Amino acid sequence: MIARIKLMKLHALLAAFSLPIALMFFITGSLYTWGIKGSYTNTEYPVELTQALQPNLEALTALAITQLNTLNLSYPSGKAKIKTIGDHYQLEWTGAARDITIEATNDPLIAKLTVKETSWYRHLVQLHKAKGGVVFKVYAIIFAIIMGLLLISGCMMAWQTPKLKRLSMGAFTLGAISFLLVVSAS
Repeated sequence: MIARIKLMKLHALLAAFSLPIALMFFITGSLYTWGIKGSYTNTEYPVELTQALQPNLEALTALAITQLNTLNLSYPSGKAKIKTIGDHYQLEWTGAARDITIEATNDPLIAKLTVKETSWYRHLVQLHKAKGGVVFKVYAIIFAIIMGLLLISGCMMAWQTPKLKRLSMGAFTLGAISFLLVVSAS
């Protein structure tokens, strides 16, 4: 068993280090459940085609890359996909700072490229939704490990304190039961 003073130091240092990202996840997650997602600034561009668009992910992604390069814009940090809406489809490529779509218009040789720049808050929401690059995804994994260590070290400290041992065991049991009930009711 790790000495209580070492657990307290580890707990305090991990908590202080992870507080900024924890606040981002807490705020964006709680507000997202109420529909507060941030905003975009949209710009539309016509795209001249030599043939009508086809629902081919590789071809649409290549077209998007060409158009973004022409506009001197960086690529979205997420993955491109084809989104189907009824009998209509479009390329959707999302990221933390920018989303794009490419879709057909009434003219089969003109497509529409929509570039959606995120507001500062929407950027944080997109990071929360795992739309960031590899660096942020690694950082988020480190944060998840730290959160696990914080919870484990907090429980270990409570279980090492005779006055808190029984109370914390009861809280853990109540937490597990409430989690199972809420999950089964949802």
